[in-house]
Amino acid sequence: MKLAVVTDSTAYLPERLKAHEDLFIIPIPVILDGKIYNEGIDIEADEYYGLLNSSSEFPTTSQPALGEVIELYESIAAKGYDTILSIHLSSGISGFVSTLFSLKESIKGVALHPYDSKITSMPMGHMVEVALEGADKGTSIEEILTKLDTVRDNTYAYLIVEDLNNLVRGGRLTNGAALIAGLLKIKPILTFEDGKIVLFEKIRSTKKAFSRSEQIIGQRNVEIGLPVKLYVIHANNLAVAEEEKLKLQEQYPQAEIEIGHFGPVIGTHLGEKAIGIAISAQ
Repeated sequence: MKLAVVTDSTAYLPERLKAHEDLFIIPIPVILDGKIYNEGIDIEADEYYGLLNSSSEFPTTSQPALGEVIELYESIAAKGYDTILSIHLSSGISGFVSTLFSLKESIKGVALHPYDSKITSMPMGHMVEVALEGADKGTSIEEILTKLDTVRDNTYAYLIVEDLNNLVRGGRLTNGAALIAGLLKIKPILTFEDGKIVLFEKIRSTKKAFSRSEQIIGQRNVEIGLPVKLYVIHANNLAVAEEEKLKLQEQYPQAEIEIGHFGPVIGTHLGEKAIGIAISAQ
């Protein structure tokens, strides 16, 4: 088996992975003031939030053009790959990965395996790394998929956002949750439930929301019962992310903790200053 791993630009990938010869990345478009930006190509996270704050219209995201995706898959097949594992943004946020299942029989000469990460950003990047490690070792696609299922089933993320309006306007959170937050002046903790962003718990202050999230991560660590990785993910909020990493390191001294950022697509939905704390099996 010669395996290619495809993902999309919402995956946060460490530099050590980006140049891997078997990795291919599909950019996801962001539309800002009528202009289309391809994440990771036309715009990066650092510059995006400046444009976001000065934009006159609410930004939107869209799925990649299907024709371009088919061309990519066909070019991968032409390079001699016989198997493609395509790992993507949660189907609860985007319909893209669901669309890919319709292509399974149409890409000639290669077996296509779309995979719903049910998450995004750093945990999804970890799944990509797991797949590439399997490819390097010559592991079968069945074994890689089983390993990915284990990682996915043992991945949890908790989000603390400054403003729920972006999620509501983008259709990624119910209006009811936003209304409750506004009336009670709470700082909600959000999470992924079956790939969708939902209200996890209502907390009275940002400080308490962080403390509660740290506590939940510890509970998940015990539940998982496997070696884990912790992630602190920020939307143009590095100083707070670094503080949070220090707090987690004090509480969980044996843990491997990495900091990363939300790119333009996820940043559009979560808004600037959002912080995510995540845990996944290694």
